[in-house]
Amino acid sequence: MQTTRLEAFSDGVLAIIITIMVLELKIPAGDRLADLGALAPVLLAYLLSFIYVGIYWNNHHHMLHSVGRIGGAALWANLHLLFWLSLFPFVTAWVGAYPSSALPTAIYGGVLLMAALAWTVLQSILIAEECQDSLLARAVGRDRKGKASLLIYLAAIGLAFRWPLLAQGAYAAVALLWLVPDRRIERVLAAAPD
Repeated sequence: MQTTRLEAFSDGVLAIIITIMVLELKIPAGDRLADLGALAPVLLAYLLSFIYVGIYWNNHHHMLHSVGRIGGAALWANLHLLFWLSLFPFVTAWVGAYPSSALPTAIYGGVLLMAALAWTVLQSILIAEECQDSLLARAVGRDRKGKASLLIYLAAIGLAFRWPLLAQGAYAAVALLWLVPDRRIERVLAAAPD
């Protein structure tokens, strides 16, 4: 199967996820700036989750453009990834409502961790379906950034039970690590002969 259908489906799901997240935002209780300030934790949680969805969307696009065809295993792995991403609105609303609580912060990190693991599975399947010398395999290399992200998520989930705000800072740090689009795939695609 060509990648275009999978990409279009994934784009639609990600657009719905963002829509659901923004619909969870409530208007302030009044018309003063202080009233808006009371919503700061909710807005910050939304901003971080929006950035994460954007990171996944951008890198998903690049990853699919580095492979020629996809098989059934990749389709299921992609659905697995979309499942975890579809939980973003729920955990975003929960951590936004209770920003200094341990459990919502840990569960938020757990969903981030599971999405990252699902990404790793999808990436591995795409590499296996192509070959170990494929464009994607060459671009990903040893995937130090991906492995570091998983370790930071694990550590932050543990931190959440003692210092929830520090854990949230770690989640934001991983987002900053990935905020600049992953140029590894772009470089390999640019260097590949047509």
